[in-house]
Amino acid sequence: MNLHLIQARANRLANRRLLAAVAQLSDADFHAPRTSFFPSLAQTLNHLLNVDHYYIAALQGDAQMRHIWAAYVPASTARELAERQDRSDEQLIALCAALTPADDERIVAFDRGAGIEAGPREPLARVLAHLFMHQTHHRGQAHAMLAGTAVKPPQLDDFILLGDRVHREADMQALGWAEPV
Repeated sequence: MNLHLIQARANRLANRRLLAAVAQLSDADFHAPRTSFFPSLAQTLNHLLNVDHYYIAALQGDAQMRHIWAAYVPASTARELAERQDRSDEQLIALCAALTPADDERIVAFDRGAGIEAGPREPLARVLAHLFMHQTHHRGQAHAMLAGTAVKPPQLDDFILLGDRVHREADMQALGWAEPV
């Protein structure tokens, strides 16, 4: 069982469901000031996507990861953000699908501004765990912000347990996915 792939797919499904709800908002509501660390849905969700790009670049050994982070242009609409997040999530799923158990200890080097040589180094399994936790954390903030709008926040945690299969069937069918046997 590839736990990283399960988490990447659950991440994709949760992002898809949350962003579909957010896309029901007007652009003004998407950008409206709200209470959170990043004080709008637009800022919170763009931060998530930018961090995803940076971490995926690091996981792939892309020395341009810092440039990718700095060059990020925020999506101006929820629909644009959803399309870009979909592509990022699919890239992460492909990366996780290709992993072997030996990859868990592979060292991922980061550039935090002083170059890869001076940056932190972490085992791949810890990097992925951190990335998935970061996604969950900020999706939770966006979920709470969405609760202050006319759009009902969607259920985001029924994508992993086999017993919750019925709750994700429509999402998986829309993506052309089948449950693993």
